[in-house]
Amino acid sequence: MKHFYKLATVLLSASALLAAPACADQPEQYIPVLSYRVGPFAANGASMFSGLIDYLNLTNAKGGINGVRITFEECETEYNTSRGVECYERLKDRQGGASVIETGSTGIAYALLDRLPQDKLPMTTMGYGRADAADGRVFPWVFPLISTYWSQAAAMVEYMAQQSGGMDRLKGKTIVDLYHDSAYGKESFPVLDHYAKEIGFNLIKIAIPAPGIEQQAQWLQIRQAKPDYVILWGFGVMNAAAMKAAARVGYPREKMIGSWWAGSEVDTVPAGDAAKGYLSMTFTAPGSFPVLEDIKGTLYDRGKGNLSGDAKFGSVSHVRGIVIGILMTEAIRAAQQKYGIGRPVTAEQVRWGYEHLVLDEKRLGEIGALGLIPPMKTSCADHEGSGAAMVQEWDGTNFIPKSKGWVAGDRALVRKLAEQSAAQYAADKNITPRDCGKED
Repeated sequence: MKHFYKLATVLLSASALLAAPACADQPEQYIPVLSYRVGPFAANGASMFSGLIDYLNLTNAKGGINGVRITFEECETEYNTSRGVECYERLKDRQGGASVIETGSTGIAYALLDRLPQDKLPMTTMGYGRADAADGRVFPWVFPLISTYWSQAAAMVEYMAQQSGGMDRLKGKTIVDLYHDSAYGKESFPVLDHYAKEIGFNLIKIAIPAPGIEQQAQWLQIRQAKPDYVILWGFGVMNAAAMKAAARVGYPREKMIGSWWAGSEVDTVPAGDAAKGYLSMTFTAPGSFPVLEDIKGTLYDRGKGNLSGDAKFGSVSHVRGIVIGILMTEAIRAAQQKYGIGRPVTAEQVRWGYEHLVLDEKRLGEIGALGLIPPMKTSCADHEGSGAAMVQEWDGTNFIPKSKGWVAGDRALVRKLAEQSAAQYAADKNITPRDCGKED
């Protein structure tokens, strides 16, 4: 297995580097790709990292970033923390040094937290990881872009309030939080606990031990509680099992709202008819967008796409990877605007770019992503940039938008919680927060 792992890594690296040939004298910007195409979460990982590579190849096909070509090397982590750290250490100094890291794994991301300041290397954690990393004063090298878990939970409550006729109408209602019994599954607790106390709804927390295939006892409890809504904060096989269990006890799927890691085709397709009407959060909108058509025409119609096997073009996971690529290239582009257009930039300069992202409707339209993600703007203090999410519905074949545009919860509450948690982290780690007033 060890030899296979090394061979697979080499082959994937070679295929990635051969995907977009470069002129000998073209400047280059290097990005390691810590992917997981095998292992328990390969179905999500393969599509997501193919999406990232597709966007990088699209960028190169259009001449790079102001003439700077993106090079990348892929290393297989199998979603395993120790292998992820090994890949990081192996690739971070190659080709003049890495520009940015994106692992797609909470465990690997946590393991790298203390290494990033030493290596002066930014890491993005789009839609996962520490929610308090949104406070860039304490976490200068981590970027939980678009929306954190806490922002997601706040948006869930906001959507339920909208459907009920206002936040005050949630008073007296019963909401079940059916969660994966892990640190990830408990991420929503601070936000949901606050809302339950402030508004006065009955919050029932029900744990599902991993892997989550057996849920009979939990759904018996849900049937007895007769909740107005069920939040499914799930992961992996637990999600389809929950939809099937809901169907068996007659609980309406349109009253179930999954987290975004319970909101992809990998979750709904295995549930069959039981998934129809199911709702979930998402930070990338479903549907067709010009950037997807551009990738299809430039790469896939010419046999150069990165997806393989039964993976679906434009799936939720595939699009998430494309968005990771968009944010990477936009951060590098922003850094070039300050440090030199048409020249490779350092990892520290890329961090500056991530802290100066301005993806308004105008810019999103220019790159073919208007409506795909919410408009966002980052800063030294705000490494999240938006905090909005969308509710999508599974119609039996595809995800379709359910909410009227992007939904954001109580941003002041989420920021307060993030700052409090970040301050405690800084105290525990003996970190002096940055003075963003002195940053350019």
